[in-house]
Amino acid sequence: MKAVRFHSYGDSEVLVHEEVEVPRAGAGQVVLRVAGAAVNPVDATLRAGYVREVFDLALPHVPCYDVAGVVTEVGEGVSGWSEGDAVVAWLPMTGPGAAAEYALAPAEALAAAPRSVELADAAALPSVALTAWQALFEHAGLSAGQSVLINGAGGAVGGYAVQLAAQAGASVTATAGPGSAERVASYGAGRVIDYTATPLLEAVAGERFDVVLNLVFLAPQELARLVDLVVDGGVFADTVPPGLTQGAGRGVRHAQVFGRGDAGRLADLVARVDAGELRVHVAQRRPLAELRGVHEELGAFKLAGKTVVTP
Repeated sequence: MKAVRFHSYGDSEVLVHEEVEVPRAGAGQVVLRVAGAAVNPVDATLRAGYVREVFDLALPHVPCYDVAGVVTEVGEGVSGWSEGDAVVAWLPMTGPGAAAEYALAPAEALAAAPRSVELADAAALPSVALTAWQALFEHAGLSAGQSVLINGAGGAVGGYAVQLAAQAGASVTATAGPGSAERVASYGAGRVIDYTATPLLEAVAGERFDVVLNLVFLAPQELARLVDLVVDGGVFADTVPPGLTQGAGRGVRHAQVFGRGDAGRLADLVARVDAGELRVHVAQRRPLAELRGVHEELGAFKLAGKTVVTP
């Protein structure tokens, strides 16, 4: 089969589209025929070796940990899944990924794929939707009637966060660029601030929010100004490390969010997609062989929205 791997850490040039053996399912695993694998910014961080102390990869490594595909082999001890099942999963980030024609997946990570979107596009759901849910409800404790500011709502996590927060009955203010503002508004944001036209602090002067969710990289002084927008005793949630370097003060709780796989919650999010409550957005599909180019665009900040690569 064809796969994209890197044999050493480095820039996008280390990615190689090559022939490898088809994986075989071990105990507790399944093999998937990959329909789509989603690209995430963390893929480039892992490839560059910036976080090898945390994520110890076995090289050569196949990137892309978000996958949608069809089960082709079931390993010993696996129950509840059969050949032919269409599934989605957030694969372990230290294991082999889905940038290949076939991929290994722990059975415990699987959820049935949504039926209302094309299978390849369903790869754009697992890690980002789960991170949005966990940030809003597990870390920030968002509830109906509260106000939330989502900074970076045009991105993949942000799009799901807007939808989930609005459906929970929160009042949503979101920042987005001109290319995504209309889409973000359609997700249920009560107000969308075009940060390219009006600085955020100017647009919300005098306002504070019960929850501020930051999804973009900011310098420490910028983060501190964003924390100032949280009400006393509110929550500042941040998905971009290293986050705050000092306490927030005023009783504001800082939640540094690291998303995690959760098949049960993923199944709930899939059900929301099929019920028409949650929309999956894919900016582009690219052939697997072009993954190196996708990483080049990612590194140059030219990649807007979610990209799914297909074998």
